[in-house]
Amino acid sequence: MLSKGCRLCQQGAKLVLFITGRCGRGCWYCPLARERKGNDTVFANDREVSRPEEAVVEARLMSALGSSITGGEPLLVVDRVMEYTRALKEAFGPDHHIHLYSALVPDEETLKSLRGLVDEIRLHPPPEEWTDILDSPYLDGVRRAKARGFYAGFEVPALRGVEVLEAALPELDFLNLNELEWGEISADEMRRRGFRLTDDLHNAVKHSSRWAQPLRHHKKVHFCPSRYKDSVQLRERLKRIARNTARPFEEVTVDGTVMYGVTECNVDDHHSRSLMKEGQYQDYGDHLELSWKRLRHIAEQLPGRKYIIERYPNGGIVVEMIPL
Repeated sequence: MLSKGCRLCQQGAKLVLFITGRCGRGCWYCPLARERKGNDTVFANDREVSRPEEAVVEARLMSALGSSITGGEPLLVVDRVMEYTRALKEAFGPDHHIHLYSALVPDEETLKSLRGLVDEIRLHPPPEEWTDILDSPYLDGVRRAKARGFYAGFEVPALRGVEVLEAALPELDFLNLNELEWGEISADEMRRRGFRLTDDLHNAVKHSSRWAQPLRHHKKVHFCPSRYKDSVQLRERLKRIARNTARPFEEVTVDGTVMYGVTECNVDDHHSRSLMKEGQYQDYGDHLELSWKRLRHIAEQLPGRKYIIERYPNGGIVVEMIPL
């Protein structure tokens, strides 16, 4: 059975709150991008923020039903975690579900601090702990968290030998296995260990899915494929943001991106403006933005460069620019 955190992620309904890039571990499979790893910055989804109120705004933009606290190592900045999660709970109420990832074992004082602010704790025991997992402090951490009322379990990459974690399942609420991903920083170590990509289109490491297979029958185990995060979770999150932020003339695509037209002009180009319907375009002085279908319809009547833009919603990255 999926944890509530996973169910909301499947809906694209969780704000991803990257709380810090700092981390005391040196996991060879770390998937972080170079610009985030080691930097003490906060991102709400893909937008850098400096205050909890800004994270709340990002959560509102996507009608978030919950948040996931990631890093780096969130427990290195417990006070910051408390500050942001408290703001989210106050803004959206106690039913706003928050889960937290950590490669550190939380002590009693930390768990006490997070009570009522975090609902689900996902501990990340390193591979060197797996063979002795029943004597591991990580299992003790799960026991303490559950005793405090948290929903708690493990989340680890699907590496060779991961099946030994089956011994811990009776005491876990869940075991999440993530398909191993090829990362910018981890690429050299991946090559050194003889790993290869499954194909040329995705970041999944070959055989990771197979290594998870011995555990996938268990009701407490959830395997998350690499391509699922991109094809489903990200797309559904983008759709939620697009529905709340798209301008009247922007078209929301099935992938959650938005499309609109651009025609370049000058401030004195009254002719171009006369072809626009009031409220169906935005005037930026040196260019107009409007429905891409409307732009195609009147393109021959407009001077200058004209093109169609597809981008992530709310001013996100440009996916494609199609000249007309």
